[in-house]
Amino acid sequence: MRSPHPLPLAMLMALALAACERESTAPAPAEPAKEVASVSQPSRSDNPLLAPSPLPYEYPPFDRIRNEHFREGFERGMAEHREEVAAIVANEDPPTFENTIVALELSGETLGRVQRIFGNLTSAHTNPELEKIQAEYAPKLAAHMDSILLDGKLFARIDELFKRRHELGLDAESLRLLERYHRDFVRAGAKLTDADKEKLKAINAELAALQTRFSQNVLNEVNASAVVFDSAEELEGLEAAEIEAAAKRAEAAGHPGKYLIALQNTTGQPPLAKLKRRESRERIHQASVARGSRGGEFDNREVVAKMVALRAERAALLGYPNHAAYVLETSTAQTPEAVESMLRKLVPAAVANARREAADIQAMIRAEGGDFELEPWDWSYYAEKVRQQKYAFDGEALRPYFELDSVLEKGVFYSAERLFGIRFKERKDLPVYHPDVRVWEVFEADGRPLGIFIGDFYARPSKRGGAWMNAYVAQSGLRNRLAVVGNHLNVPKPPEGQPTLLTFDEVNTLFHEFGHALHGLFSNVRYPLLSGTSVPRDFVEFPSQVYEMWATWPEVLANYARHYQTGEPIPQELIDKVLAAETFNQGFATTEYLAASVTDQAIHRLGPGQTPQDVMAFEAKTLAEWGLDFAPVPPRYRFPYFSHVFGGGYSAGYYSYVWSEVLDADAVAWFRENGGLTPENGRRFRDTLLSRGGTAEAMELYRNFAGRDPDIRHLLKRRGLDAES
Repeated sequence: MRSPHPLPLAMLMALALAACERESTAPAPAEPAKEVASVSQPSRSDNPLLAPSPLPYEYPPFDRIRNEHFREGFERGMAEHREEVAAIVANEDPPTFENTIVALELSGETLGRVQRIFGNLTSAHTNPELEKIQAEYAPKLAAHMDSILLDGKLFARIDELFKRRHELGLDAESLRLLERYHRDFVRAGAKLTDADKEKLKAINAELAALQTRFSQNVLNEVNASAVVFDSAEELEGLEAAEIEAAAKRAEAAGHPGKYLIALQNTTGQPPLAKLKRRESRERIHQASVARGSRGGEFDNREVVAKMVALRAERAALLGYPNHAAYVLETSTAQTPEAVESMLRKLVPAAVANARREAADIQAMIRAEGGDFELEPWDWSYYAEKVRQQKYAFDGEALRPYFELDSVLEKGVFYSAERLFGIRFKERKDLPVYHPDVRVWEVFEADGRPLGIFIGDFYARPSKRGGAWMNAYVAQSGLRNRLAVVGNHLNVPKPPEGQPTLLTFDEVNTLFHEFGHALHGLFSNVRYPLLSGTSVPRDFVEFPSQVYEMWATWPEVLANYARHYQTGEPIPQELIDKVLAAETFNQGFATTEYLAASVTDQAIHRLGPGQTPQDVMAFEAKTLAEWGLDFAPVPPRYRFPYFSHVFGGGYSAGYYSYVWSEVLDADAVAWFRENGGLTPENGRRFRDTLLSRGGTAEAMELYRNFAGRDPDIRHLLKRRGLDAES
């Protein structure tokens, strides 16, 4: 998923196209959210947001930023931006690429800085005051954007250049920039009548407010739905350190002597794989699926219905049959029909696979004397038993070999060093917004600076769920800037003095998000609009998904997977079992993902006036129509906590992960065919794709890298869905 990008005008138009989220989350420990800094009344001279940061790479001066700086920053930023755009419109000279398009790229500097930092903080370390500012300014920023995108005189200049674009002698990147501006203005409503523009402005303002409300409800509901247990016995199966952490969370939340299990934002919850008591598992599962639809102040059902209705109304106003058609026009899929075709190829095989897995689990339940039918809260617990039986290993046996610092520095960084020759140096002199955050400066092989990498790995209540990358500073040749990018995960923080031991999924997440980070760091383009991860949503996950391959690449694995106490390498026998079990439980994983993808598509293919009164009933009906109503495997996200779709930028786009995985699986095959972890392969991947941002069509970039179109058979084999599996 992507969060706010740098916001000169180009980045305002690409607001939803800046950060990228991994399909993995983890529970957040209870900890009071803190303000960025103490409150005082700022003036321009002491507001660090109103001028470029003096720190290296324009790295944000987090130690000087206070909550109240943002209101002044937004107001001043919008005022400056309006003045800059007004000057472009008032220019009496005929429009040129420089005085119109480049001028727009250079506009909005202050606003971009403010929004970029604010968006990152409200995702990674929010507090009640920031939430208030977010709710207050979401509609104001939407209105500000509309005032520019719907300016008839400004569009007339862009339109004139667009009509003469082949006569202007532009290089390929500049031509693409001009075409993108024209397309984005048209899609934003530039050709509408004045009356329809006013309708559109009202819709956009209301949607901005609703999206903010949805996101804040999700975070508040995750914390409010945490499950409190009276005794440690109810948590039998968890490790002693996990029970200790649950006790500390409960005490921090005002429940001394009890035990609190925090929830992650997905339907499934990690403790379900370990908890021996079925009633404890059921309590956690039921709390998870009820979030946002159980009444009360954080209920999101009405918010979802309103957003769906407004999105459909906006799409119709802009000339599209529905929101999905509007969104997918600029994707690599291009149409809802293409997405549906792909999903229908995957759903039957995935569900059939899940049913086979369920039969194995039910047999395990019976073998242990259970007289109950498999339910969602049983799946993870018994699936782990089936895996141990089939492959003779316990996932927990891996964790001592996956200590966080080792995985990061000797795995993630090491693979980047081997592929690309880059180097990392930790910077402890730069300020951070939370004590757990770490910072590295990144250098080219010849010592030239490349950028800054921020690592924010631990969960906390002030941080939204999931894992994502975003840009704090975007690379731009026009502005002579290198990138500052961050990876944000939600790994549970262990008790003081204990090591952070990762699950295998968390290791993959670390590699995945770093793939996004490299996409931002390696960007080598001129214009901000085309920088870094500014590519179609169903393409942006590809570079990160393919980077996961290095997590189990023998040379990389041997370098980082060592026992945190003894230093002994992970036994090859254990790794062989892990690799042999790669397709295990893929029926479940694929089915829960596809269920969420299908419901996202279905509700966004509704036209005006078709929004259901009961969105949960619509969700159930859709799953039944697709044959995805298999009770033991609920959707990965249900509508009231589907943050990708209603709180972020993936509406009608959740399918993107599997669409990108087609490319990923094919690219992994390419790397294996061409020697794997070599500098030559790294150079090719960087030069043809990672450095190019959005300067060419996504599939053109892929073909430039791989020399071929992707073959879906590689994905089917990986997922265990091909006929030979």
